[in-house]
Amino acid sequence: MERVTTKSNAAGPAIIALGIGVCGAFFAYWISFPAPWLTGPAAFVTIAGLLGVNVGLPEHLRDAAFIVIGMSIGSGVTPETVASAAKWPLALFILAIVLIAIMAASTWILVRIFRFSLSDAMLAATPGHLSFVLSLGFEAKGDLARISIVQSVRVLALTLLVPLLYVAFGGSDLPEQQPRGADMALGFLLLTGALGLVFGIGLKRLQIPAALLLSGVGASVFMHVTDIAPGAIPEWLSIPAFILMGTLIGTRFRGRSSPELRSGLAAALTVTAIAALFAGIGALLVQQFIDMPLIHILVAFAPGGLEAMIAMGFILNANPAFVAVHHVARLTFLTLLVPTLLARLQKLEGDQRHGA
Repeated sequence: MERVTTKSNAAGPAIIALGIGVCGAFFAYWISFPAPWLTGPAAFVTIAGLLGVNVGLPEHLRDAAFIVIGMSIGSGVTPETVASAAKWPLALFILAIVLIAIMAASTWILVRIFRFSLSDAMLAATPGHLSFVLSLGFEAKGDLARISIVQSVRVLALTLLVPLLYVAFGGSDLPEQQPRGADMALGFLLLTGALGLVFGIGLKRLQIPAALLLSGVGASVFMHVTDIAPGAIPEWLSIPAFILMGTLIGTRFRGRSSPELRSGLAAALTVTAIAALFAGIGALLVQQFIDMPLIHILVAFAPGGLEAMIAMGFILNANPAFVAVHHVARLTFLTLLVPTLLARLQKLEGDQRHGA
């Protein structure tokens, strides 16, 4: 009897979160909000979490969604897409410059205006890699609440902002308005999912960020480029996966108190605006060298959550390989840069304390 109760209690937050997420998705679809299956759940579940509703998702549901979204993204990669990658090294170099600019400007403002410590400011200003940043902050004895609020608001704000920018820049070819090819046969669908799961377990053991999303992409790209399993991922599978992703984004704000959120909100919105500004400048520069719509480059440069931005690129019909490569490169660059910067800033703070 006790075990049943425990399971029920564990399932309760997930059932509530999914119910709210589905309502948000269909409401966003009803009002024709861009990328409704992702943005609607993110907004509704965020509001619920801030109102004190206990929302959460179990890890196995999250992982299943990541694999399916990865498969959906990979189904859009063609040999022609891969052939266009010759111009990408320049875009990757500009992306690295943009990331450094975002971190420098945001850190300066967080220290000068919002009174963050130098190391906390740098961690809060890091444009992505939330779990990695928080683990570093924990080891450095930083203010995890302030850091996580700034990071979480950035992820949510960019998830909602990027589709609006897409419409503002004249984008109208959302997937639901485009003719779809034939769906992948069920047997090949299961095979691709199984390959994605196996690859994902291997990447997880190597501690690769977003392992199951990237393994889903890799498995699907392999099946499509080799023409073993042509066809699109069916909407009865992809739409629930995007709703799960949006719901997951919304659960980041569960349990946040109003005073705690208010104290970090101005800093978070300021950092988000800086990140969006520099990403926009970088996208404009890249467009001078790559024949691609500006909004598609912006999706690749937008410093939101890795999984959310790669999924957003698929929803908005951006070049899936271009978007995925740039977001993976962003996290790889930050993985190498942030620990080194943190060590130097902590040494500087220590020297300043001893000097005082």
